[in-house]
Amino acid sequence: MWRTLGTLLALLPALGGCTPTHLEPRDGYAVDRSHVSPSHTSRVRHLVLHYTDVGEAESLAVLTGPHVSAHYVLPLPARERHGQPLVFQLVDEERRAWHAGASAWKNRTQINDTSIGIEIVNLGPDRSFAEVEHLLEANPEAAVEIDWAPYPAAQIEALIALSRDIIERHGIHPTDVVAHSDIAPTRKVDPGPRFPWRELYEAGIGAWPEEHSVARWQAQFVHTPPTLAELQRALRAWGYALEITGELDRETRAVLRAFQMRFRPADYRGRTDAETAARLWALLERYRPQELERLEAAMAER
Repeated sequence: MWRTLGTLLALLPALGGCTPTHLEPRDGYAVDRSHVSPSHTSRVRHLVLHYTDVGEAESLAVLTGPHVSAHYVLPLPARERHGQPLVFQLVDEERRAWHAGASAWKNRTQINDTSIGIEIVNLGPDRSFAEVEHLLEANPEAAVEIDWAPYPAAQIEALIALSRDIIERHGIHPTDVVAHSDIAPTRKVDPGPRFPWRELYEAGIGAWPEEHSVARWQAQFVHTPPTLAELQRALRAWGYALEITGELDRETRAVLRAFQMRFRPADYRGRTDAETAARLWALLERYRPQELERLEAAMAER
């Protein structure tokens, strides 16, 4: 039956007819698209933002090679075609690009499976990740010695347009617009402290705490700060894959740096302080109130 239908579909153009729009002939069978179910959502849950750490030519060479990829690449400086910023698409959005690596967010792992990755051509810091980590571990005050490449305004405008489009089509929640450093904090620092997260938030992309809420929590934490274990639980509640150890270990410092680079980039030394905790609690209050309620209940028992 199906072979006969396929033959008939193939003959229709020659007979002067046309293939019904809901029928798609394939090799050995035909697909009928006339029954469409409304019971589905996008497989994409996350938007992950990166910098390339190298120039445009090398970025495209690496990302079109056999080992890593991304869905989109934003050139530097942003080019225009017909008056519009140019964006390179390397992988179809329905396909799994290899940009996140070993990663986790909100109890999900292998974020490549559920994300769209945007690589922004940017040179990053003036030294390697290993050097940045060693410098910050050996002397947190040395953060001021690291020079990070800026993001031109035209490039960010293109990123905003692209991100809005992706978020709207896939229904991505603000808390699932993440940095590479959020989902892999012990391996990555991109897109770094010079990335304009607040500007993106003001354009409707991603999350940001309300300043009055930050001030209220900070006033509380100046006098009664959370314990390190409580801070770790709050970071985990926000989305980071972090073990609750009660110690300021390497993983916790890396997570703190990732959080600070995004929400308090003026000081990303990976240290605990009242402002960092206040920004974290304000974010939970705004975007994950049930997680905050559970956290506060546990704190009340100490």
